[in-house]
Amino acid sequence: MAASNGGANQHGLHLVNRLNESRSPYVSPQCRAQRPPKRIIRLTQVLNRFEDIKTIRSPEVAQLLNDYFIPIKIDREERPDVDAIYMNYVQATTGSGGWPLNVFVTPNLEPVFGGTYWPGPNNSMTAVGTAVAETVGFLDILQKMKNVWTTQEARCRESAQEITRQLRDFAEEGVHSHGHQLGEKGEGEGLEIELLEEAYQHYARKYDKVNGGFSIAPKFPTPVNLGFLLRLGQWPQAVRDVVGEEESAKAAAMAVNTLRKMARGGIRDQIGYGFARYSVTRDWSLPHFEKMLYDQGQLLDAYLDAFLMTRDPEMIGAVYDIASYLTSPPMAAPNGGFFCAEDADSYPSKSDNEKREGAYYVWSLKQFNGVLGERDGDICARFYGVTADGNVDSTNDPHDEFISQNVLKIASTPSALAKKLGISESTITETLKEGRTKLRKHRESLRPRPALDDKIIVSWNGLAISALSRTYAALRATDASKASECLNAAISAVAFIKKELWDPDTKTLYRVFREGRGATTGLCDDYAFLIHGLIDLYEATFDDAYLEFADTLQKRQNELFTSSDSPGYYTTPSPHPPDLLMRLKSGMDAAEPSSNNISARNLYRLSSMLDDASYFKLAGVTIQAFEAEIEQFPHTFLGMLGSVVMGRLGLKGVILTGNSDDILKQLRQQVAPNRTIVALGGGKGQWLKQRNTLLKEMNTEKDDVMVCEGGACREGVEFL
Repeated sequence: MAASNGGANQHGLHLVNRLNESRSPYVSPQCRAQRPPKRIIRLTQVLNRFEDIKTIRSPEVAQLLNDYFIPIKIDREERPDVDAIYMNYVQATTGSGGWPLNVFVTPNLEPVFGGTYWPGPNNSMTAVGTAVAETVGFLDILQKMKNVWTTQEARCRESAQEITRQLRDFAEEGVHSHGHQLGEKGEGEGLEIELLEEAYQHYARKYDKVNGGFSIAPKFPTPVNLGFLLRLGQWPQAVRDVVGEEESAKAAAMAVNTLRKMARGGIRDQIGYGFARYSVTRDWSLPHFEKMLYDQGQLLDAYLDAFLMTRDPEMIGAVYDIASYLTSPPMAAPNGGFFCAEDADSYPSKSDNEKREGAYYVWSLKQFNGVLGERDGDICARFYGVTADGNVDSTNDPHDEFISQNVLKIASTPSALAKKLGISESTITETLKEGRTKLRKHRESLRPRPALDDKIIVSWNGLAISALSRTYAALRATDASKASECLNAAISAVAFIKKELWDPDTKTLYRVFREGRGATTGLCDDYAFLIHGLIDLYEATFDDAYLEFADTLQKRQNELFTSSDSPGYYTTPSPHPPDLLMRLKSGMDAAEPSSNNISARNLYRLSSMLDDASYFKLAGVTIQAFEAEIEQFPHTFLGMLGSVVMGRLGLKGVILTGNSDDILKQLRQQVAPNRTIVALGGGKGQWLKQRNTLLKEMNTEKDDVMVCEGGACREGVEFL
């Protein structure tokens, strides 16, 4: 972390950027207070957590930074709350956003100017995300900002204060734009189920019928969107009546086809495991090779839903691959939990000293034949689309990193290859199976693996815990061994978080672990996503301890992140953190689901399992916080729309007692987003019986099933 030059430096700059070597990126308020009074702070957050700032290698840039600025570096994964504030500013002032994010701010943290990428000296790339002429570079920006601040500091401060006021007003606009006071309507009463049909139509119009997905390029998996479309026809009949039976079926078909295209594309690691973050191309063939934990957890959920609905072998194949990626090194932490990500860049071989994008994953035809032999190499090359000239179009290779290289994708089928080559399909299938194993072993033994971001982030772990718990439940009856791997990984992750990142005395959850617990306390998504995972882990095991922990965390989340005069959950806890301009609320889903989306769902599920009316009411209030925005842009609040259905139609709570294994097997093979399951008897459910007064007098040893909804309970399997 660069230091200012003391009293001689009247405009010291502190540059915030996350290098791979830096693990304590945020500057404390105490440190800021010790610096000279006049300064600009430049905040930089980097999308690629392993990428150095090339411009810092310029002595001229370094001199300017040291003489006139105080660089501060933020890890946007550890502090997404900071990132969100300044990203809102850059998007509002330039019309676009992205990373790396660069913002000049006053000593009071108020933004003066910002953008995304600014080229350094001798760099031919053009600037993006800024209102300045596109040819301007980082050095020019520094010079201009130095001159403006030196000659017009008062004007800069006034402008920054006004911009900050507008940002605060905008941040609160959503919760004050309903035209009625909180409580004047019933919770969520203004939102109708018809919004689901409107959201469906939006994605039906955007759907890429050839390649799947809902954009051109770059193309992101967007698991929240896929989950919404998959589950549209799994809601109660009232939803299908509004959306339409045919439309609900089409929604699921769009999602399944998208998942199939992804599973066959280069975005999937075809010989290893896991999915890359996004595709550079429209057809999913060329990925940005970085792998993120939050993608794996959400995609595992989506592929599992798709399999349970279709029984498609390709869907379960993806489920196994993602589950294997999560439960194995390097993503599975030795002591429990899951690491953040693997980088896109790596060394092509152990003797190379320069990293390249995708080097760990791409192959030449010569390498294929060298590992597999000419006969098997030819079969596997045809299957994976490998050619002598490489399969990456030069227009997508600006740095010539993929010349004669191939990104593996599914380009054929065993039956088509058998017919073309005159070989039995069983021989082709066996050759492909053995070839995949040989290629993976060769890669793992001879190629340096991409760098690992070995932080353990609670929120992302919560998503993985949820997906693995659901996978265990679905696979238990057919593959006990794989199911146990999933369950053990989920249990170990919870145990690790509870031991290392949860303080039971102060009831404080911490966000990050890396070589020890980080200083950042949990944000709203940490609480919400972990509760989400705990509820699913409870339904997988019926161990009361997980539901009790979820209840404890939910109560604490309510204390820290809500306000009596403003509905919904803030991203950051109360009291207001001193290093933030404002508290924001997240309602729209993006690469990750919004914390309010997951929170509303958690509250409805807990209200059903615990018979707690206060949780049901709070879920409705949470939805109401975003009512105006949901009505205007329902397609950006897909997760919240599911909670709208829960609030409107209620949940179906299934209570199993005694030996109900046969019924449980049946339930676990279904996708039912508005259903919860609790089980009592055989030593389980003692805490739950105390927490849920409805269950206190129930005979838990009797083999039975009870279904509760709408305030009434009925006995018998016919009500499932």
